[in-house]
Amino acid sequence: MHWVFATLLGYLVGSIPFGLLLAKAAGKGDIRQIGSGNIGATNVLRTGSKGLAAAVLLLDAGKGFAAVFAAWRWFPDAVSATALAAVVGHCFPMWLGFKGGKGVATNAGVSFGLAWPIGIAYALVWLAILAVTRISSLAGMSAVVAAAIAAAALGFVPFAPVLTVIALLVIWLHRENIRRLVAGEEPRVGKGT
Repeated sequence: MHWVFATLLGYLVGSIPFGLLLAKAAGKGDIRQIGSGNIGATNVLRTGSKGLAAAVLLLDAGKGFAAVFAAWRWFPDAVSATALAAVVGHCFPMWLGFKGGKGVATNAGVSFGLAWPIGIAYALVWLAILAVTRISSLAGMSAVVAAAIAAAALGFVPFAPVLTVIALLVIWLHRENIRRLVAGEEPRVGKGT
C-alpha cells in the first residue's frame, strides 16, 4: 500500500498548477491561452513578467522537492514512485484535462529531493546550456538527461531508472521543440515566443 499512497502523494502535489494560478492572480489571464498553452514557467515568461515566471519556476521545483521530501518521511521504500508521480502530475493534472507543463522545473525539485548531488548536476547543466544557447527547451532536456546520468555516476544507482523514465517523458513532451530545434526555428529566451 505504500506504493499507492506514495504515488497519490506525488501526483496530487505535482498537479498543483502554479503557473495557471499565479498568472490569473497577477491579472495575466488564462496562461493556457498564451504561447504554447502550457502552464510552466517558460510559457509564463511569455506574459512579459520575469518575476512571475521566476516565482512559477521556484514553486514548480518546490512542489517536486516537497513531494519527495514527504515521501522520505512517510514512504521511504517508495520514494521513486513519488518522484515519478510528481512529474506526471505536473505534466498531466486531472484538474486541467490532463494538459499541464513539460516537467522540467518539477523534475529539478525531484532531483534535489532524491539526492542533492543529483540536483546540483541538474542545475549546473540547465544553467550552463541556457547561458550558452539561450534556448529553454534544450537546457531543460539536457538537464533531465544529466540527472539520470548523475544518479548512476555519483552512486545513486537506485534512482537512475526512475530519472531515466522521467527524462524520456520530458523529451517526448518536447517533441515539437525538437522539431523546431532541428529546423533552426526554436525561439531563444527573451526573443519571440
